[in-house]
Amino acid sequence: MKLFRLFKTTLALSILLSALVLAEGHLVIIGGGEKLVDIKKKIVELAGGDKAKIVIFPNASSYPYESGERHRQQFELFGAEKVSVIYCLGDSLNMKEVVDLVKEATCVFFGGGDQVKLTDELRGTKAFEAVKEVYKRGGVVSGTSAGAAVMSKVMITGNELINKDSSRIFWQIQKGNVELKEGFGFLEDVIIDQHFVVRKRHNRLISVLLEQKVKVGIAIDESTALIVKPGRKYEVLGESLVLVYDARKVKNVTTDKNGHLCGQGIKLDIYKSGDKIRID
Repeated sequence: MKLFRLFKTTLALSILLSALVLAEGHLVIIGGGEKLVDIKKKIVELAGGDKAKIVIFPNASSYPYESGERHRQQFELFGAEKVSVIYCLGDSLNMKEVVDLVKEATCVFFGGGDQVKLTDELRGTKAFEAVKEVYKRGGVVSGTSAGAAVMSKVMITGNELINKDSSRIFWQIQKGNVELKEGFGFLEDVIIDQHFVVRKRHNRLISVLLEQKVKVGIAIDESTALIVKPGRKYEVLGESLVLVYDARKVKNVTTDKNGHLCGQGIKLDIYKSGDKIRID
């Protein structure tokens, strides 16, 4: 009898844990760019098709009204039932009507611009707590460019701390040069980078991985998305590539007299649209 009760308890816990995993929704992380038709159609599909209710935060942009309106029109064109843009700052992001609008959403979308501006304005607000609830109950959280960078807990800001020559951006694999801040943390065990192939951001991501405790970097090119499914299953969609750098087995991390970072054992895999990614 005790063995049977133990079995029932174990089974119940297993079902509960499975439900918790399945309760997580989808992340659709876009590397920026303009050719996003197939990706935005996929976002609408994942968010419920003609029942999709999408909320857009354009806070990262220096031109939030133009950015928000462009995304709104596209999502409406692709069949979403309701698309709302939240043009709010400060305490307005704690207002009940704003929070309720987010809570009823099946998808939240972060536009591009400055990721630090986005995290500074949303973090700690009731509206952002509602965003996390959307994801936990199975909704979609998506973002492009800056809206992609915020997805990981360790967030690359785009700023350099040592090199100030704007004509030679991230031109070295250099210790202490890449400025990092805390992102929204939907992914805690990887670091996201965007516009990757087009803007040749290889040096900065390798620098980060050699210095940080998080040792996996996912680099998404323009007009391309990484779809993160429940249970942390990854798939690529779009026009270009996703690169995965794995430095978990890196050895002999050192610097030379010029501060160049060195190490051996970094693995690089490159994926195209339709490919599934496994990160053990």
